[in-house]
Order: sequence, then C-alpha cells, then structure tokens
Amino acid sequence: MRICLFAEGSYPYVQGGVSSWIHTFIRECPEHEFVILSIGPDSSVRGQYKYELAKNVVGVRDFFLDNISIIAKSKGKKYRFSDQENRALKALLTGDAVSWHEIFAFFHKIKSENVADIFLSKNFFDMIKDVYREKYPYTPFTEFLWSMRSMYLTLFYVLMQDLPEADLYHSVSTGYSGVLAGHAKFIYNKPFILSEHGIYTREREEEIIKANWVKGYYKDLWISYFYNLSNCAYTLSDAVTVLFNRNKEIQVELGCPEEKILLIPNGVDISKFENIPKKTEDGFVNIGAILRIAPIKDVKTMLLAFKRVQKEVAHTHFYIFGPYDEDKEYAKECFEMAEKLEINHLHFTGSIDILEHIGKMDILVLTSISEGQPLSVLEGMAAKKPHVCTNVGDCKDLLYGYNDHYGQAGFITHVLDHKGIAKSIIELCNNKDLRYEMGQNAYSRVANLYQKESYITKYKALYQQFGSV
Repeated sequence: MRICLFAEGSYPYVQGGVSSWIHTFIRECPEHEFVILSIGPDSSVRGQYKYELAKNVVGVRDFFLDNISIIAKSKGKKYRFSDQENRALKALLTGDAVSWHEIFAFFHKIKSENVADIFLSKNFFDMIKDVYREKYPYTPFTEFLWSMRSMYLTLFYVLMQDLPEADLYHSVSTGYSGVLAGHAKFIYNKPFILSEHGIYTREREEEIIKANWVKGYYKDLWISYFYNLSNCAYTLSDAVTVLFNRNKEIQVELGCPEEKILLIPNGVDISKFENIPKKTEDGFVNIGAILRIAPIKDVKTMLLAFKRVQKEVAHTHFYIFGPYDEDKEYAKECFEMAEKLEINHLHFTGSIDILEHIGKMDILVLTSISEGQPLSVLEGMAAKKPHVCTNVGDCKDLLYGYNDHYGQAGFITHVLDHKGIAKSIIELCNNKDLRYEMGQNAYSRVANLYQKESYITKYKALYQQFGSV
C-alpha cells in the first residue's frame, strides 16, 4: 500500500517529537511505501534532512511557505464564483462553518493560477471589503487586509499544490496538513487518517493570545481561522487517533465526532535501554534535559531553575541535550542567559545519540509550556530515570499514573514556575533512594503500558482496515 503522510513543521526537517515518531513508524512498516508531504517555512533548507530516510520512503514533496508569491500578475482580474463557491469563500473569511468540498472544488479548478491573482482579484477583494464593513468597520482597513493576506495567501497556496495519488492519506496534525489531506481525499476519493500528538488548534490559540504581532481586535479572527482548519480535518477524516484521554476530550470539545476517535498511546522499544552506558559515581548529581532548544520548551525557565538548584546543591552537573538550529535567535538568548546566570557545569551538547548519555543522568527535566505525550519522557522512563516535568500534555499521567498501580515516577510542577521546578529537583538531588524508587516505577509503567510494539500493531491494523476499503 502507498501512504501519503502529511507533516507540518516537522519531518524530515526538524528533530525530535513528532518527527521521531514518524521516522520510527515508517521504519516499522516496511510492507508499505510512503510519500512524505512536508510543509515548512524556509526553502533554504530544502533537501537538508535531519534523518536518513528509510528505504520505503519513495518520495518527499516539499511545500515551503516562503515561496508564496505576493505579487499579482494581473491585479483586479475577475473570477466567476458560483453561488455555492461565493458562500463557502465568505464563510471561510468570517470564520463561520465552511463547505470544504466547495472550497476544494474551486481550488482544484484554478490550481494553475497565481495565488496573488486570486487574492487580489476584484471578486475576492470585494468579498474582503464586505467582511470588513460587517465585522471590523472601526479598525484600519489596511491592518484588516494584511491580516487577511497573512491567513489566506498561505491557505490558498497550499490548496493550489499538486497532490500525489496514494491508497491512503495520513496527516499527523490538523492545520494546513489536515486541510491538504482532506483535499487529497476529495480529489482521489481515498481514506484519510488524522493523528494528533498535541492539539494544534489550542497550541495556535495560545500563541495568538500571547503574540504581539496580532492586534487585540484581530486575535479572535485568527483563532477562528485555525478552528476552521481543524474542523476541516475532523469532519473529513475517516478515523482520528489521539495519545491520551484529556486530548480526546479536547478534540470532542473542538467538534470532532467522538465515534471517530481511537486512543493509541505512544510507545518505546525498552530493549534499546537495557545495555546503555551507566554513570560512574563521582559524587555529583547529573541533571539532564532532552529537547530541541525552542520557545515551546521554555529553556529559560529551566535555566532559572538550574541556578536555584546550584545554590542549594553544589555537587551538580547540568546537561541540555538536543539541537539548537530550529530557532537560532532563541538559542542565542538561552546561551547568553546561561552565561549571565553563571551556572557552573552546564553543558549544551547539541545533537547527540541519547542512548550514549541518558544512562549517566540521575534526574531528567522537562519545562515545556505545551506538549502531547513526550517521547523524551517515555525514553527517560525506559532508562529508569525519575523526572521533573511541567503539567502539560500527558506528563502528569506518565509520572503519576492514570488508574494504574505502578507508583510515582517523578514530580509535576506548574508551567513557568522555576522555583517549584527547582524545589522538586533539589528534593531528588538530596534523596538517592527516592531517585531509585521513582526510576523503577517509571520503568514498570512504560514497560507495561507504553511499548512500541503495541502502537505499531494498532496503526497497522488501522491501515489495513481503511486501506482495503
């Protein structure tokens, strides 16, 4: 079977998280061929993959958003919109319920056109002005137009791309990936499976609420836009997978039909962690973090916590494992902050083979402001390490359990609470027996509930179920 797998802002250009999941999953399914459709921001990285592609990856199709043309070749061109197309396009602009089949049919019909020509066509520009008069007449029109352009040039660009034919379409998020998978289903009449690791809509909503680049009176407009993208994926998908119960509840709240949703937790191959190098006792406590250095991981709060830990526990080493090329400006800010804080024995390792280092850690830390079900935490648990994690995604259930008897595997703290994070780390630093006990609990939970073989088997059955339709 040929699978077209849609990835936005991840595989094969970003390491860790969802990308690691995709890479592992493809390698575990050698009986299938995969075409990767990757949506990314920056065409300068084209072909610079962070992973060695598996032999059953038969193609990679890249859509880079910086290739969007913002210059119309024939400004003021007129398009003929049917009444149905007109209603669907206007609903898209206002954030109301959208007939996505009408949207897809329209863009499939005009896919050879210049995207800026459509956006600046007389018909569509008149539609934008109508929405402005109806909803935002007391705001500057130029600001409204720029907001519309930022949203819909991107959406129109991805909708006008050629999509490969496949036996099944699988998107690993909603957003643009989910819309494209729905578009492919419309064109080829093939099944569409949606997998959510985090809840894309909620993550975008949090970003927009905090963003300085969105004026307050347009925040609702942006949020409605991303809700509409997610509703497209929820409505058109044949099955939706989710990692844990709380995210399933959120999906239902956002409009996903509950009967579509399947709970399939992540898993790890615990055998990989059986013979990893162990720590040589030297009187120090090694504290590690496995992450890519990006704002969503909140490395700055982690650094503040490490500084407090060092004041209380002098015999500590700190390791931040992972790449720092995703957001170079943020990484630079973190390096400068670490230098100003004068944290001794702090090491930014960059990308490494985590199996060579994880066994040498005493405590693992995750201070993210948003997560799904972090593979880095599952891997740390497989290595029998206690954790200190912020209360995001499924971290609480991973460390404290969800109706199981395996015991506590670390501490959960509040997001942005560097004092609370430091307090929990210090407690583990000062109690070797507690570290051992929580590490054993971590291993028992992951060995019994989060094995890689389990989730691979469930996805293969899902492929078989819908691929044979």
